[in-house]
Amino acid sequence: MRIIDRLFSRLALLLAIAAVPVLPARAAESCPFISARELAGAMPALKWSLISNQDGRGCIYQGGRGDTMMLTVFRNPDKDRAKELYATFVKTLGERMPLNAVSGIGDESQGGTSAAGAQRQEASVVALSGDYILQISVYPIGRRADDALLGPLSDVARVAVGNMSKTSERFGSCEWLTTADADGFLDKGTLTVERTGAGSCMMFDGEANTMVVAVIATSRDTVINMMKRAGPCTHVTIPELGGEAFGEHSCTKGNGNAVTIYVWKKGRQASILFAPVKPHPESGSVERLKAVAGRVYGKL
Repeated sequence: MRIIDRLFSRLALLLAIAAVPVLPARAAESCPFISARELAGAMPALKWSLISNQDGRGCIYQGGRGDTMMLTVFRNPDKDRAKELYATFVKTLGERMPLNAVSGIGDESQGGTSAAGAQRQEASVVALSGDYILQISVYPIGRRADDALLGPLSDVARVAVGNMSKTSERFGSCEWLTTADADGFLDKGTLTVERTGAGSCMMFDGEANTMVVAVIATSRDTVINMMKRAGPCTHVTIPELGGEAFGEHSCTKGNGNAVTIYVWKKGRQASILFAPVKPHPESGSVERLKAVAGRVYGKL
């Protein structure tokens, strides 16, 4: 599969997640890739507060001066695809800053800092290790991102790269979707199934057409408010899947070919998204996707 396909697939997932209202939550207690003590040892001059562990796929930190640090782990189906994605990350990062090899981090790694006059200051390290890729970036506020920041950031990466297998991302199976559910929507000949979190999974094919299911705990009142909200998409109720079920299609913003169905049962809501990257026989069709949504609804 071409790397651009995989990146489009992740974009589709992000669009799907962005459509779901985020409820207040307590800060995450720990990051699976580096402990608070290890982080303090690697970056003793900076104090970080963990604000999110991103469902076991990465960690976001906030510094006392308003700095932000983002640590993200990408698991790939095999080493060849990991190498392709790593090459893409290095190319993209190299367009923003000069890069140099960093020793002692995974199979290979690159790191760098943005130019002095860059509007957004950034220090980043990207590393490849087997099927996994690690990217860590710090965005300082009110000061340069220089080698004094890149050095400690590289030490963080050396610790985190050894813990990448702790990511929640998995391939090959999904508790909410089966490959049969993709029939008529995705090309089974190039189909990849990816677990993207504790309650979500994604399928995508060689054209980057994507099907995503995300399950979250939420109240019935929240779902009803979602049904009633005004937005860029056409809403349609789906009473055969419960009084709280509805679909969105023909969106004037985002992917106009996409369709999403939301169902709710026993305090959990599932969103079922089909997002083709270009017009498709099932573009915007709630009817066919209802069969998939019905099977997901039965598993809630």
